[in-house]
Amino acid sequence: MRQRQLVGIALVVVSACGYGSGPLLAKGVYAAGADWLTLLAWRFTLGAALTWGWIVASSSGREALRRLTRRRAAAFLGLGMVFAGNAATYYAAVELVPVSLVALLLYVYPALVAVLAMRFGQSFEGRRPWAALGIATFGAVLTVGGIRAGTNPLGVALAAASPLIYSGYILLSALVAGERRGATAHARRAGGDPDVPPLVAAALMISGTWLVLVVLAVAVREPALPWQVPSDAWPGLVGIAVLSTAIAIQAFYAGVSRIGAAQAALVSTMEPVFTVTLAVLVLGERLGALQLVGAVFVVAAVLLAQTGRGVAARVAVAREA
Repeated sequence: MRQRQLVGIALVVVSACGYGSGPLLAKGVYAAGADWLTLLAWRFTLGAALTWGWIVASSSGREALRRLTRRRAAAFLGLGMVFAGNAATYYAAVELVPVSLVALLLYVYPALVAVLAMRFGQSFEGRRPWAALGIATFGAVLTVGGIRAGTNPLGVALAAASPLIYSGYILLSALVAGERRGATAHARRAGGDPDVPPLVAAALMISGTWLVLVVLAVAVREPALPWQVPSDAWPGLVGIAVLSTAIAIQAFYAGVSRIGAAQAALVSTMEPVFTVTLAVLVLGERLGALQLVGAVFVVAAVLLAQTGRGVAARVAVAREA
């Protein structure tokens, strides 16, 4: 059971790194002349094609799809439609206000998820995770660093809306996976694998997001046909589709089913650490002392939340069961 918990944590970290690469790749897409709606329309078009192609090529994926009920399929499609709201507000805000401000406001969501999980899902046990949440939130603020409030009120409003929608998405992901008050989805299945494989779940969720964004692009007559997209934007679009979509969404669903919504949100605070590190290595940005301190806080908080008597006790109970 302990090993499965570690796998869940690792999957959420992979997801956070995938999501964290998105804003940096988006910079190149925007610089090439594409806007946020074109970016998102192609992000989920390519992501859906990649994920469905993976299912078609996999016998286990095809079998899981055949076993899927219409009700479950509709739930995953609806979940993807909710995610469309988060993606749209986040990437639209990045165009209008500083990325640091958007990132800071987004990282309100771990606290929101923790509070919501007290009512609907698997809440934190004891004081240690709550202390870790506070440390991680503080570390995320320091890691983002250099915060400058933009003057565009629409951008600020969009950035503030993103964590609200994302919090709902995370909790709904856990509930759809099977989490209920007092127990993660993994625990309720007595350690079994998800009833819907992450690959199939991700394909349906990505398809739901794609549907919303493509309808929106058509409605506003967005110039998003392949020959209308600047050629220099395609490398960034493909990167976002693979890393921030196909891999990130699948890994997050697989992780949240194992460790629960609240814990997954806490571990996801690794995202700004990854984003800042990537910016230093790829874009040549300088990492300040404040950001280094923040990164240490985030990593320490995640380690704190996963150690101690509370975690050991849960592992022992699971083994006895």
